[in-house]
Amino acid sequence: MLNDKRIRIIIGHYGSGKTEFAVNYAMKLAESGRKTALADMDIVNPYFRSREKAEVMETAGIKVISGNRGHHANLDLPMVSAEVLTPLQDSSYDCILDVGGDSVGARVIAQFRQYFVPGNYDMFCVINRYRADTQTVEGVLTHIREIESMVGARVTGLINNTHLLRETTLEDILYGQELVEAVSKKIDVPIKYISVLDKIANQIPESLDGEVFPIKMYMRPDWL
Repeated sequence: MLNDKRIRIIIGHYGSGKTEFAVNYAMKLAESGRKTALADMDIVNPYFRSREKAEVMETAGIKVISGNRGHHANLDLPMVSAEVLTPLQDSSYDCILDVGGDSVGARVIAQFRQYFVPGNYDMFCVINRYRADTQTVEGVLTHIREIESMVGARVTGLINNTHLLRETTLEDILYGQELVEAVSKKIDVPIKYISVLDKIANQIPESLDGEVFPIKMYMRPDWL
């Protein structure tokens, strides 16, 4: 994780767990002592936005950037704060962009494509095989191609985040891994992480491609 590029763009279809991964990623960077900023760039989906956990992240020392009117999760206005330019331009930051779930949602970051120079950014695609639009290789490839075309940047890594929330088992992870490996071979993009709940992280076979990335459920209350 510490060797990933300074600017990290996190994409993934709705319900993939993209935002949960982004928040966990930011928290781990901050815990390691890195100067970290997370920008909530999702102006389409009103639910489970990373800005909802701004207080938790800011307490951990993370700079959280959301809309022009601050961290008001219920505001559905398509406005991105110009403050996002700070971590994009300031190389002392590890910058995470939590992007909307499809090409329409990703359009907002196309205006910043000048910062997505090969070798200076990573764009990770979070894949959950249990989501309707990403159950097949072609479904995932369509999603990736549409966002790449909109953003003007290429996906550099894949993340297996196949899950059934707290009911996720090792079998679910392996089921998702099968798909992600097929996508990886098809487009020659590596599997960077296998995102799993803490409780099953030690069950993941060492032979699988991708670094095991244990996560906590920040975005879901205990009763969900």
